[in-house]
Amino acid sequence: MLLLSALLAGLIFGLGLIVSGMANPGKVLAFLDLAGTWDPSLVFVMLGAIAVAALAFFIARRRRASWLGLPLQLPTASGITLRLVLGSIAFGIGWGLSGFCPGPALVNLLSGAPKAWGFVAAMLLGMLVFELLEAARSKRARG
Repeated sequence: MLLLSALLAGLIFGLGLIVSGMANPGKVLAFLDLAGTWDPSLVFVMLGAIAVAALAFFIARRRRASWLGLPLQLPTASGITLRLVLGSIAFGIGWGLSGFCPGPALVNLLSGAPKAWGFVAAMLLGMLVFELLEAARSKRARG
């Protein structure tokens, strides 16, 4: 049931990205181009996503387990750290250069778009570098 729920959620999310235009890197880049031909339509997509997420977090705070009976693991960190700022900058640069963020890039893999494959390869490489750096940092912290 857990895998079926994950598959269904992923399919709905991917369909939402396609219908909203978020999977189209050209539309995303037009949204990010404030000084050029700005396309504000994705503001409404983002506001809708924020509203749905806010409602979901509001409901989740009052529960101890998910609807599938799994324990909820809500984030507890609330501070702004250097790691958060640097990660946000890296995300923004990648999004601005390619028009992709991870979800839409994965949706676009099925189209065979070379740009999506390149983005996902770079994303996976970045994840690997992060894991290696974290392992080294953890090893140093243990002494």
